[in-house]
Amino acid sequence: MRRNRNTKIIATLGPASSTDEIIEQLYLNGVDIFRLNFSHGVHGDHADRVKSLRALEEKHGRPVTIMLDLQGPKLRVGRFVNDFEDLIVGQKLRLDLEDKLGDKTRVQLPHPEIFAALKKGDDLLVDDGKVRLRVEDCGPTFADTTVIVPGRISNNKGVNVPGAALDISILTEKDRRDLVFGLDLGVDFVALSFVQRPSDILEARELIQDRAKIMSKLEKPQAIEHLDEIVELSDAILVARGDLGVEMPPEDVPSIQKQIIRVCRQYGRPVAVATQMLDSMVTNPTPTRAEASDVATAVYDGADAVMLSAESASGAYPVESVAMMDRIIRRVEKDPYYRVMLNAHHNEPEATASDAITMAANQVSRTIKAKAIVTYTARGSTTLRAARERPEVPILALTSNMTTARQLTLSWGVHAVKCQEVTDFFHVSALTSRVAIAEGFAQEGDQVVITAGIPFKVSGQTQIFVAGATNLLRILEVMNPDHEE
Repeated sequence: MRRNRNTKIIATLGPASSTDEIIEQLYLNGVDIFRLNFSHGVHGDHADRVKSLRALEEKHGRPVTIMLDLQGPKLRVGRFVNDFEDLIVGQKLRLDLEDKLGDKTRVQLPHPEIFAALKKGDDLLVDDGKVRLRVEDCGPTFADTTVIVPGRISNNKGVNVPGAALDISILTEKDRRDLVFGLDLGVDFVALSFVQRPSDILEARELIQDRAKIMSKLEKPQAIEHLDEIVELSDAILVARGDLGVEMPPEDVPSIQKQIIRVCRQYGRPVAVATQMLDSMVTNPTPTRAEASDVATAVYDGADAVMLSAESASGAYPVESVAMMDRIIRRVEKDPYYRVMLNAHHNEPEATASDAITMAANQVSRTIKAKAIVTYTARGSTTLRAARERPEVPILALTSNMTTARQLTLSWGVHAVKCQEVTDFFHVSALTSRVAIAEGFAQEGDQVVITAGIPFKVSGQTQIFVAGATNLLRILEVMNPDHEE
């Protein structure tokens, strides 16, 4: 099943998309990566969805990618005697650790790490910024605030602290339980919430090891201060614009989005753009023109993927949302200006043989009008290098490792295929021809460009293809296997 587009679609599963029939319709209409949001649902629900997705993979013979999105630390106020209070401008409100119901003068904030990080003049944002409180005085157990932006504050509403880096573990006890459960299910990516600093990724890596790839969600201003280090340590990045838009001025988010995409492309890390992309389609069958333009902007910028959240998880039009996003992507990628934009942000290659070969493959594919760049890879590095170049032809990634095939599905322009192991380059050529024809990339007599890492690894008396540094480039004329002698 060839998508005939470069940018991938991530869709969140939820109550509106929990049946096998709807999940298959989402897939057929364009979903490449399925997101399991562990902020909602129970383990049994997620296990059922993984079972459905693996059955879908078996039915269609294509890798299906599953992303586990951990909830992360949730900072919330306590509860009120009357369940809520309406705050007015200039009103004083104390936040403290005392475990009792709140009123107009005070409420519990059961997070000592917040008080430890606060200083006079900091702002606290409640309920996604609907209420803004300014700190006038604070200590290890309290903060005296003044209401700057009025509104209703009710039980257990979330709190954001945009001006402070909190000394808090990225993984709660719930996250750790969810992580063990998800890894045992065989998820392909783990999305980390609340990433603030490079050490957060290292903490998660110790637990995850190589059982899944790490996608760091950038939703805190502090993460942007360490952007290069975080991108380098991560396997992929998610631009979580919802929380970024709460914790920094909304007018800053578009430029931050472009900055993150540029840095990810520099390091060759897949990057997805998320949050409210087609938000009106939660309740309406068509998006606003502004939303369509928002999706298009991410595609023009060269993002690897765009994501649907409530639109596919709980909205009234989950399948229509996916189909609409698919149409927007296809339309943008047909625009001649799209290629101009991608080429304008091309990064200089590193002074390595691998980058030189990959860049040459891109140039050769243009010169000979090849139908595809074919990469042979064990762990994905050769393919990721090819995707970083944003070539004009599709990337056909062949690997004997199903996990690698699933993980590469996130990357721009990549069509990943699980294939058998090969023993020498003659078999590589034969396999390339067979798969390129079967998957609709080429016909007999067409040319493709092959990149790979050799030599083959010797295992006993058998040579098995295992990708190392990319050091081989070959032009292959596709032969129909049925015509081979």
